[in-house]
Amino acid sequence: MTAKITALRVPQPESFTFLPESIQQAQAIIARYPQGMQQSALMPLLSLAQAQCGNWLPKAAMDYVAAMLNMPPVRVYEVASFYTMYNLEPVGKHVIEVCTTTPCWLSGSEAIVQACEKRLGITLGETTADGEFTLREVECLGACVNAPMAQVISSPRGTQYFYEDLTPERITGVIDAFTEGRQPKPGPQSGRKSSEPAT
Repeated sequence: MTAKITALRVPQPESFTFLPESIQQAQAIIARYPQGMQQSALMPLLSLAQAQCGNWLPKAAMDYVAAMLNMPPVRVYEVASFYTMYNLEPVGKHVIEVCTTTPCWLSGSEAIVQACEKRLGITLGETTADGEFTLREVECLGACVNAPMAQVISSPRGTQYFYEDLTPERITGVIDAFTEGRQPKPGPQSGRKSSEPAT
């Protein structure tokens, strides 16, 4: 958590305001909650702000959401610094998150990380010099039966894609596709459908 909190020291925009379409979405989200419980909309509003900012959350955006929900900014910082889905500093256009929890590790996630590092020329936690890719290690993403797997989060809207049944060659192919501006098909990369038996 310390690294995420110190990330607030990166250069920050002076102001933030939801775009008109984002304001409509935010109002619809807030309306889902009973009177007096509107602060429960915090996490979806942070996600909305992050998507508008190119997949990261500047302090000005967090302050804006805090004011919108009539809550102390520090409570917003606490949430944003706790959950790994919020980026408190700029990240690459594509964020590759490789799961290294036990099922993925037993299935070879270490080789997946190494293949990513070799292909991108960076290590975990770094962003490529061209700003295209950020590489991270994450905990369970919930696709254990299709291990090893990785998630790619693409800007500007923060769309998430799961890539499963990975090998070093398959994850390299996924990266190559994104590099060329193509959208590789998400899901199992082995040819099986969903989580049916590998055979």
